[in-house]
Amino acid sequence: MTAEQLFYAVCAVTAVIMFIYYIRRKKRIISAFFGVFSGFAALLLVNYFGFYIDTELPLNLFNICGSMILGIPFVALIIIVNIL
Repeated sequence: MTAEQLFYAVCAVTAVIMFIYYIRRKKRIISAFFGVFSGFAALLLVNYFGFYIDTELPLNLFNICGSMILGIPFVALIIIVNIL
């Protein structure tokens, strides 16, 4: 299993976990909005300050959609894959 396949597998599992998490919350809309906002903010921070940890994430469609759907775990996984 390559690093890319492992990345997609972990993203799929994380997406299912996040979906279940948002469904079980009382305030689904607010929780989902907070997840979207925090994921996008994390992506922007890593894009802007990524040179300090020696990785930079481009703002492309895949990264933006992934960070908005999966949140901070997606951004963390991208950083780990870039370091590997």
